[in-house]
Amino acid sequence: MIARALGLLPAVVVHPANEHDSQAAPSVLKQLLGKVPRLKVIFADSGYEGLPGGLVWRCFHWLLSIVEPEEDETGFTPLPKRGVIEWTFGWFGGYRRLVRDHKRLPEMSEAMVRATMIRLMIRRLT
Repeated sequence: MIARALGLLPAVVVHPANEHDSQAAPSVLKQLLGKVPRLKVIFADSGYEGLPGGLVWRCFHWLLSIVEPEEDETGFTPLPKRGVIEWTFGWFGGYRRLVRDHKRLPEMSEAMVRATMIRLMIRRLT
């Protein structure tokens, strides 16, 4: 899942739990091609360290920046740029169909995420 600065989702991919996020990242990045012309930097958490940043640059011309906590920090400390993603997940908590996964197909989960984001965007516009 990729969230823009306002927390709105230009692309989403739901994959099985036995597949690592970095393995599904190329399918999310392909969805973004041509949709977000001003995109320059993608901020990701440490789960995406397996994704080669040079490959992302060569294929998509986007810089991959991994956001990690400082080594000497203990306890919970909000990380820069990660708050936007956490807000988005928090908004999903208000929609019962996204709180529990009752769907059998990943495509149904993706559709529910998209429907939820459409509803959130409409609220912001009105």
